[in-house]
Amino acid sequence: QVQLVESGGGLVRAGDSLRLSCAASGRTFSTYAMGWFRQAPGKEREFVARINQVGTITNYADSVKGRFTISRDPAKNTVYLQMNMLKPEDTAVYYCAASTSYFEIRSYVNFWGQGTQVTVSS
Repeated sequence: QVQLVESGGGLVRAGDSLRLSCAASGRTFSTYAMGWFRQAPGKEREFVARINQVGTITNYADSVKGRFTISRDPAKNTVYLQMNMLKPEDTAVYYCAASTSYFEIRSYVNFWGQGTQVTVSS
């Protein structure tokens, strides 16, 4: 069992930056690929970014490519999402996810966090 706790959300202005954190419990953090998803009001949850188990491969949704960076710190059992040049359309609840498969994380998630709200004003 892995528990994921997100933090770092908030209200910012367009063009600002935020860094989200997701702390994972347990000693099996390194066995999971990690990802970030988001859900805006009235929309379905969508993929944002993923990182493989050893932190060497990353992938991003086109909408955030070049602005967001995912990383992980195995010593802290934490995955981060650095979000730069934020836009109002980035407003959503952001969820951390853990999956046994980096390649399947978009459709197969073993554990979800509770989410953290990010609001970007224009």
